Amino acid sequence: MSIRKRYTGLIEHYRDRLPVSETTRLISLGEGNTPLIQLQNIPRLIGKDVDIYVKYEGLNPTGSFKDRGMTMAVTKAVEDGSKAIICASTGNTSAAAAAYAVRAGIKAFVLIPEGKIALGKLAQTLMYGAEIIQINGNFDRGMALVKEVADHAPVTIVNSINPFRLEGQKTAAFEIVDELGCAPDYHCLPVGNAGNISAYWKGYKEYSTDTDTHQAVTKTRPIMCGYQAAGAAPFVLGQMVDEPETVATAIRIGHPQSWDLAWAAQKESGGWFNKFSDEQILAAQKMLSQYEGVFCEPASATSLAGALHDISTGKIPEGSKVVCTLTGNGLKDPDSAIKQCEAAHPVTIEASLDAVKKAILDNM
Repeated sequence: MSIRKRYTGLIEHYRDRLPVSETTRLISLGEGNTPLIQLQNIPRLIGKDVDIYVKYEGLNPTGSFKDRGMTMAVTKAVEDGSKAIICASTGNTSAAAAAYAVRAGIKAFVLIPEGKIALGKLAQTLMYGAEIIQINGNFDRGMALVKEVADHAPVTIVNSINPFRLEGQKTAAFEIVDELGCAPDYHCLPVGNAGNISAYWKGYKEYSTDTDTHQAVTKTRPIMCGYQAAGAAPFVLGQMVDEPETVATAIRIGHPQSWDLAWAAQKESGGWFNKFSDEQILAAQKMLSQYEGVFCEPASATSLAGALHDISTGKIPEGSKVVCTLTGNGLKDPDSAIKQCEAAHPVTIEASLDAVKKAILDNM
């Protein structure tokens, strides 16, 4: 009987493409290797001949794509002798930073905007034992403070301004090319701090220069499409937003740290940015859950909302292969999900066979 090789995490898997040595101590939770799911029902529902895949990053260890970058950032921080890390966060980064700090045996400090973090993400960060500092301000103010304090305290910043974060996140593009045998025609992503769209583009470009390992790859550079919430859309507006607001908390960011890199990804790939209302984002989240069985957090659904809009208008033509990144698990923000399903709250019936049978037949 053959023994299946154990997957040990993205750094080990793509070691030759990442800035680590044979002696580097890898801080890993087995992240990466997330499923690329082809949608079956939604394309039929919209009546368009298009292949849509979702890269479900919500199945990383802490439930979001942040684990990809955090494994690299914390690995390099430990290699450099750091005893503590720090980040500003709307939720997912704080959870990932806290988890990987625990794994490494170092301290994690996280700055979060008071009252502006989804319950699931706060619960994770608390359970991982991070030192949580709430501020009377939004993510952008927290990010400014993190950059300032790093000059005065012995901590390593692990937000996406840390270049090793993007090194880890680029591996998602490698996985997509490896699974499809090529890059998609279009890659759609939610955009907040803009590190992810920058990292994917970096990954696609690096794979396209490989003429040895991936000779069978016929297309390795997609058109990059970045989608934002209407209330937090600096790339669409072409300028920073001081008071961003959206139900999609993970992209409630008005001053993206990867501003220049994201613009480069858009321009070099021939792509675009667009924005969508909270109502459109939540509708896409619910559609994905109820027609495909994939539950993502609201910010993630922005990528699908954008893809469906651009497919319906013909901007993404029929016959295209489209990948949408789903950045986080739906359990990250249970309140938003429950609010959308208030009309479907369970009813209470008698505990009898007749009552159960009637409830079933009435809803067939």
